[in-house]
Amino acid sequence: MTGFAQGIRRAPVSGWWLLILIPVLFLGFFFFAPLINILRLSITATAIRTLFTRGYYGRIIWFTVWQAAVSTVLTLIVGFPAAWLFSHYRFRGQQWLKALTTVPFVMPTVVVAAAFRALLGANGLLNAWLMWLTGSDVPLIRLEQSIVIILLAHVFYNVTVVVRLVGGFWGNLNPRVMEAAQTLGASPWRTFREVTLPLLRPSLVSASILIYLFTFTSFGVILILGGPTFSTLETEIYRQYVTFLQPDIAAVLALLQIVFTFGLMSLYARWQRKTAVSLDFRPHQTNLQPVKTWRQRIILLIISSYLILFLVLPLLALVWRSLVDREGNLTLAYYTALPVLRRGSIIFVPPLTAVRNSIGYALLTVFSAGMLGVITASFLARPSRWRDWLEPLFMLPLGVSAVTLGFGYVITLNQLRTSPWLVLIAHTLVAFPFVVRTLLPVLQSIKPSLREAAAVMGASPWQVWREIDLPIIGRALLVGSVFAFTVSMGEFGATSFIVRPNSGFLTVPIAIERYLSQPGALNFGQAMAMSTILMLVTAVGFMAIERFRYADIGEF
Repeated sequence: MTGFAQGIRRAPVSGWWLLILIPVLFLGFFFFAPLINILRLSITATAIRTLFTRGYYGRIIWFTVWQAAVSTVLTLIVGFPAAWLFSHYRFRGQQWLKALTTVPFVMPTVVVAAAFRALLGANGLLNAWLMWLTGSDVPLIRLEQSIVIILLAHVFYNVTVVVRLVGGFWGNLNPRVMEAAQTLGASPWRTFREVTLPLLRPSLVSASILIYLFTFTSFGVILILGGPTFSTLETEIYRQYVTFLQPDIAAVLALLQIVFTFGLMSLYARWQRKTAVSLDFRPHQTNLQPVKTWRQRIILLIISSYLILFLVLPLLALVWRSLVDREGNLTLAYYTALPVLRRGSIIFVPPLTAVRNSIGYALLTVFSAGMLGVITASFLARPSRWRDWLEPLFMLPLGVSAVTLGFGYVITLNQLRTSPWLVLIAHTLVAFPFVVRTLLPVLQSIKPSLREAAAVMGASPWQVWREIDLPIIGRALLVGSVFAFTVSMGEFGATSFIVRPNSGFLTVPIAIERYLSQPGALNFGQAMAMSTILMLVTAVGFMAIERFRYADIGEF
């Protein structure tokens, strides 16, 4: 009977080998081939000499490095008090406030950039208030195309990484360790410095590496909020190819980007393995205490107030700016103008067509990324000697920026340069790893005995998957589909290379960036209206993920 059971376990695995070739070939053609082509194009004496002899590129690399470092430090400063609050206290509205910290992270970068333009721009909400209070006719705050607004947007975007990683780790620590130190005479500050902080160091370092990686590869925020004044490796790859028509220089910069991001991801993985030690963890809910004293209430009020103001105000400003004209009057003109193609418009299709295009791409991405994700996750969840190296292989797209991916496409798949299928391929490749990481933990939790029992009763491998696996992973598949939909709706980096403004396949993020780059109240208002629509779609998708995800299983 043992040999028969082992044969049953082997049969499904061998059946998956034919199907797993589909995602393997997809990665080979649409991920590794573009990267190899970037490597080939970048290895030229002229491009390498230009990169190392012109101080302009050195300044770009230096700015990319230090702005990411400053953004990381500021994010830790803003997020640490919130992580402490969520890990120590239970209070009314806690889950809503914690979900609020995650909303900015799932927002497309163009929406974040548009929100900060709506709040801190020359015609933004804050300037409107100050001009009304002081009676001034000119904006009193001038932060557009400044490093300040870039750093604020980065902190806004990444603060949830600190709350989730550090706060989640902190909330599971056994408080008896800290209580023992205080019993031995240590002050609260000394207990924190010598006991708590060393225990938190792994989560702090992991959060710092991730935030640095996200801000190092920032594209939409730098491009829209920094303008021509500031440039990072990401934006310079785009400008060198699109504006200056120098693909060899863009390729060298892309190669640097790839090396650095893979280095950071390797550092992150090694650090996690190195610091994976056994600690006395306790369930998070058992460590939470109710807010009782007036001092605790004041601290709760201060932290929750600055979180709400910092995280909600830019999004409210975005909605406000889409409903108010330059004179401060309520209007729906920016929304009613979306179906109309104006004479002299910066884009060549009505804005509403871009919305429809994005929804169409997103629905197709749900199907394609979902199909590839189900095949891959189902294979990886089964015993196989190839699983240990295939799993990181399928996760490699997470380590390459969408800008680099888009650049690789235009120099490799030139025959598809004007085809909408290339946009779908790019969106699928970006969303595919999210679907896999959502499904895989749930599939791995299925007991093998369930599949074996079905096989003993005569079920084929397909019937086993349909009758056993699919009902169990249904909710996780829904979450993965929502991930794919929202990722596709907000994808900007790769699409900015593929879709041209005169194309009929324009997407919402590209249209928003084009409108924001042009003067005029109507251009700005329509950008705000489309950003608001995209923000609402993303927020609804995030709420669906939180509602339907399989308990706390999953990595996103």
